[in-house]
Amino acid sequence: MGNLTRVLVVDDSALARMVISRRISFDPGIEVVGVAFDGIDALEKVKTLKPDVVTLDVEMPRMDGLTTLSRIMAESPTAVVMLSRLTEEDAEVTIKALEAGAVDFFLKPSMVDKGGLSNAIAGLNDKIKMAGRVDISRVVRALRRGTSRYRGAESLLAPSTRISGPRPQRNVVIIGSSTGGPKALCEIVPGLPRDLPASILIVQHMPMGFTRSLARRLAQLSQVEVREAAFGDKLKVGQALVAPGNYHMVVGGADDVSLNQEPARNGVRPSIDVTMESVAANAGYRCIGIVLTGMGSDGKNGAAAIKKSGGIVIAQDEPTSVIYGMPRSVAECGCADKVLPLHQITQEIVELCKAKTANNPWRELDACGT
Repeated sequence: MGNLTRVLVVDDSALARMVISRRISFDPGIEVVGVAFDGIDALEKVKTLKPDVVTLDVEMPRMDGLTTLSRIMAESPTAVVMLSRLTEEDAEVTIKALEAGAVDFFLKPSMVDKGGLSNAIAGLNDKIKMAGRVDISRVVRALRRGTSRYRGAESLLAPSTRISGPRPQRNVVIIGSSTGGPKALCEIVPGLPRDLPASILIVQHMPMGFTRSLARRLAQLSQVEVREAAFGDKLKVGQALVAPGNYHMVVGGADDVSLNQEPARNGVRPSIDVTMESVAANAGYRCIGIVLTGMGSDGKNGAAAIKKSGGIVIAQDEPTSVIYGMPRSVAECGCADKVLPLHQITQEIVELCKAKTANNPWRELDACGT
């Protein structure tokens, strides 16, 4: 019994509650301890039933999913997996939910597509059991840190180290993340100063549509320009490009950023390894690779390529990671120059870019074709 993940299913649709609870109950590692028909009902049942995980619908009457999540995290902190439709509106709310403490999200399958539903529920089971293993106190600590201190902040680059003129040093910062990543990115990226002498590439494991909403949210919070990458993009200082869902993002030898749908790596597309390996091949020692929270080992091979090229790799530490999988794989293979808590990574990026720029600000950048 101790290995069971106890789940509360929250959905305003009676059919959805029945189908989801029945299907996930087939998994011997999951026990459905109750269902709730809206957010208000959920708040009471979280307190009385004390589930390990709550599956929470985004759209509900009386109290929507985002408000319910905020109340759960404030009153009875519990691992939450959001259930979202593949719509732009739900994607925007889901990104805010991940920022507000949801561990993960799941695309809600059609209740009438029985074949698709069966396949999809297996994926939901995996997310539920993963969420049940999360140390929720880490999520709570991250929420308390917040991101408000970055909004409107002054540049972290000292005036004497800022670079003016036509040919600034071009560093390339690649940030890879998965489960817990959106919240981590909302802490790191808003702290990067607008005059950071670097191009920034972000690879977050997330479906198409949701990466666009993530980019928009980061753009709202950040001093640097943030948007989802598109065909024909080039590396640009002070700009962060987010890899679109279902596309690998690759950097070529003339600053070109290309997108492709070649086979998934490590079971994912976009893959952090793919982007890091391409940047390592073209930017060499000017690469700064960051591997954040997430399950699996995507980013390990990319980190090795960056190290081999003379670049620098940072891995997030275990206490601040929602899931210490990807950063662990980087640290244990000896590819991490530093293993840092999340709240120190922004400053480290700034200091590394400052040091690389100060060492040789006018170098002809043959590798990146400036």
